[in-house]
Amino acid sequence: MIHSVLILWRRTARVGLLFLTLLGSARSEVNVYSGPQPGEKTTPFKSVELRGEGAGKERDIIAEHNGAPTTLIFVHGVERSMAPLMTVLDEYARERKDVLKTEFVFLSGDRLGSQQRLPLVGQSLRLQSPMSLSADGAEGPGNYGLNKECLMTVIVARENRVAANFALVQPGMADAPRIISAVAKAVGDTNPPTAEALRERRGRGSARMEPGQQQERQRGMTNRPRDNLPGAAPTDEKLVGLLRRFIQRSNDDATVDKVLAEVEAYVGGNEGLTRQAIDGWTRVLHLKYGTEYAQKAGQTWLEKLKK
Repeated sequence: MIHSVLILWRRTARVGLLFLTLLGSARSEVNVYSGPQPGEKTTPFKSVELRGEGAGKERDIIAEHNGAPTTLIFVHGVERSMAPLMTVLDEYARERKDVLKTEFVFLSGDRLGSQQRLPLVGQSLRLQSPMSLSADGAEGPGNYGLNKECLMTVIVARENRVAANFALVQPGMADAPRIISAVAKAVGDTNPPTAEALRERRGRGSARMEPGQQQERQRGMTNRPRDNLPGAAPTDEKLVGLLRRFIQRSNDDATVDKVLAEVEAYVGGNEGLTRQAIDGWTRVLHLKYGTEYAQKAGQTWLEKLKK
């Protein structure tokens, strides 16, 4: 399942990342920079919570953590080879959660699709750290200057200043020891576990579950509602495309009006398509996607469509 979920999300990453394998050997000899460097401040940015009760709500991670030791893991695209590193960092975060804040922040231009698929990635990898999606799309926060050629950028911070930065073009377990060492230094851990020990502990975590616990966990997952958000994502491809166009922050008022007119013409009294449109716009308006004008015009249009 991990493989299929990761492949599915990876297809939404920027096309340029497909060339990294070919360029890897050349780039290994060149310094790659991504994000704020050691000594620089970690400035506020917005992201959208992907899981739990706060799913769909915007957050300001920097403000929330208020200077506490923090590991920010910006993920530009998910490759299967990254999974061990992600789980090792997550395991160390779990063990030191009393003194360490850890956040996985995903970057994608496909906001709706990513909000549906990324929670499955977290479930497959059993990530316990918070997961959110950058509100600034595939480029990530503009004030961070993240390098789109890096599949992962790890920023270790303390008191809102960068202590260490790891710009990883092709992240893997080989990067784990130096990242763990930097995170341990930030929290005052003088004897951190090795990456292999953390990987083994993560493996034992599921193995320790008794049969009854496994059944209870599975039953809980089966009975758990998928989300508490109103509406639903459309299944019709054209409606999905129109919805994505509608929520673009770069839209001017005329573009918003044009998209809504196209939707109205497309559904054309078709009961099934009209229901999908109502559900889709109900959800994105609830999540406050798009421009301020899109919110107002969309709400008026939606009420008209419901009649």
